[in-house]
Amino acid sequence: MGLVTATGLVILMLCSLVGSSQGNCAFPAIFNFGDSNSDTGGFYAAFPVLHRPYGMTFFHKPAGRASDGRLVIDFLAQAFGLPFLSPYLQSLGSDFRHGANYASDAGTVLQPNTSLYVTGISPFYLAVQFNQMKDFKVRALDLLSKGKHFDYLPTTDVFSKALYFLDIGQNDFTSQLGWIGIEGVKKFLPEVASQIGETVKELYALGARTIFVANLAPIGCFPAFLTELAHNNSDLDTYGCMISYNDAVLYYNNLLKEKLEEVRKVIPDASVVYVDSHAVKLEIYTNPKKHGFLYGTKACCGTGGEYNFNQQFFCSQKTKINGTDFTAPVCSDPSSYVSWDGIHNTEAANLYIAKEILSGKYFQPQFPLNTLCDLQPIG
Repeated sequence: MGLVTATGLVILMLCSLVGSSQGNCAFPAIFNFGDSNSDTGGFYAAFPVLHRPYGMTFFHKPAGRASDGRLVIDFLAQAFGLPFLSPYLQSLGSDFRHGANYASDAGTVLQPNTSLYVTGISPFYLAVQFNQMKDFKVRALDLLSKGKHFDYLPTTDVFSKALYFLDIGQNDFTSQLGWIGIEGVKKFLPEVASQIGETVKELYALGARTIFVANLAPIGCFPAFLTELAHNNSDLDTYGCMISYNDAVLYYNNLLKEKLEEVRKVIPDASVVYVDSHAVKLEIYTNPKKHGFLYGTKACCGTGGEYNFNQQFFCSQKTKINGTDFTAPVCSDPSSYVSWDGIHNTEAANLYIAKEILSGKYFQPQFPLNTLCDLQPIG
């Protein structure tokens, strides 16, 4: 028998957990860290301000998600046969037996240098999210060690068997673009990638052995940034996306990929997977009709201009115009749009992205998710 690589060894260990019955998965839980792309209600548990039409498609009411319905992380949980992840900060109705979600709308990797009420950036940045996870594990294990078994807590073995997912960095990239430009932002992107790498190592020290890290989306295709960021027609590609901003995203994604390669050498017995969600999102933003959408760079919920986005009339926000209340209208069929509100995806787009991720085609290095899980149908 030839040598088994470290990643291969982890895979063999996980396969032994699967068994042969239908619906089994090597991952009994997901612990998620991120921003609004994967926040299932943490930010809005702390700052309850979300209004209709958010949540209209699936939940039929605002559900703490920056979309008309479910997020990619919701579909991943469904595929694993798990319930939706409860936000760590949600005090009522939470169930953490199958993981927890520490993601926060407007969350960043780096520590914010100003207040939420000044810039809109969340105080729950990545280090805070990690510390919440660390404290959660300590307290859960302490209760379990005392023989106190609660219906909402994971068992002791869940922490090492769980999938840990990081999808964060977009706000680090975009929050200062309008002030300091692309070159200004690029100066601290190595620090963002480095901090994610350090967090992966800290998660490993905490017991994580399977860690997925998503890269940054092609923000040069987002209706909000096409509207708000300075550019000229020569900076637009044939699909209508901003070349310079998307090139800067690729610069960061390469930094992140290289950092994770370094991390694997330090923790060779873990599976650290770079998830190229950028490629998936770029495909539906630039070729929407090929995948069942009508609009790529136009928002469903919003108003104004070519991209249906106006920061002053952002989706769900009420504004007075000549003494009359005005709320930005929402399209009649969100499933025809990739972009929900100019910044976040529709449920339909999230479903497409989740299916592509679950296919395994966008994992670097390759990771046999289909072997480790009897993936359930999603939709």
